[in-house]
Amino acid sequence: MAQLDCAVTNCGYNKECYCCKGDIMVGGKHACHEEETCCESFIDGKKDSFTSALEHPSRTISIDCEAVKCVYNSNYKCVADHVDIKGCGACDCRETSCATFKEK
Repeated sequence: MAQLDCAVTNCGYNKECYCCKGDIMVGGKHACHEEETCCESFIDGKKDSFTSALEHPSRTISIDCEAVKCVYNSNYKCVADHVDIKGCGACDCRETSCATFKEK
């Protein structure tokens, strides 16, 4: 599990820059750059009535990852100690990215 810091403050799962979902999926199967990744677990907190799976945000989280070209991807799991998700002002998952992505 990684420490997750999330700058996507309008995500329905974001609370105090931590995630309340419990686990997330980073997309970007063919990604070669962080901009080609996204947090597929993003939900628009302004549109979706469901806001969180957990009452309290967690500093560490399980991260499934499709970005197989990332050095931190091991069998579709992120093994980084710390992960940053960015996308302040995002309205959908394609406007988010994994800032920790590093190409192999």
